[in-house]
Amino acid sequence: MPLTAEALFARIQDVLGEQIAGGGVARGEVTLEIRPQDWREVAERLRDEPGLAFDTLIDLCGLDYSAYKDGAYEGPRYAVVAHLLSVTKNHRVRIRARCENDELPMLASLVEVWPVVNWFEREAFDLYGIVFEGHPDLRRILTDYGFIGHPFRKDFPLSGQVEMRYDPELKRVVYQPVSIEPREVTPRIVRVENYGEVE
Repeated sequence: MPLTAEALFARIQDVLGEQIAGGGVARGEVTLEIRPQDWREVAERLRDEPGLAFDTLIDLCGLDYSAYKDGAYEGPRYAVVAHLLSVTKNHRVRIRARCENDELPMLASLVEVWPVVNWFEREAFDLYGIVFEGHPDLRRILTDYGFIGHPFRKDFPLSGQVEMRYDPELKRVVYQPVSIEPREVTPRIVRVENYGEVE
């Protein structure tokens, strides 16, 4: 039988001790806040500790906190979150580390801990500009080679960008202004006077 979230958090606290900078249990899920310098070591310990055995990385993504709490947040701008699963123990944990430098956000790569993280780290690099130190092949994965900027950053401009396409007449790839017109989406509200009433 899997551990409750509270019991799992207590077990992780026993194993990691001071390496947990924060976190806890919310909505039945365990979240750990990890200092950036401990990111790789904590990942290895979560994987190798027999009582935890987080053998599978499910997901890793970047976050941009610059607009968090309507801009009132004053901590580090970028963070990385990883979701881990123990197949043998049937429990999950979320770990998060905030990058110390907003100009060059950087964390240690987890490719040698869980090889599956390779493309996830490349995606976070491409979309947020987070550098994963020690990654064997850190390059863009979703945008094209000449793309400038990181499109998931909150300050990325929504207009003035170019897109790439193949031109059959010129028989080559061309860059042209983005063809998507900016628009404001207003939800359509339908009100029915007697909605939910039983007749």
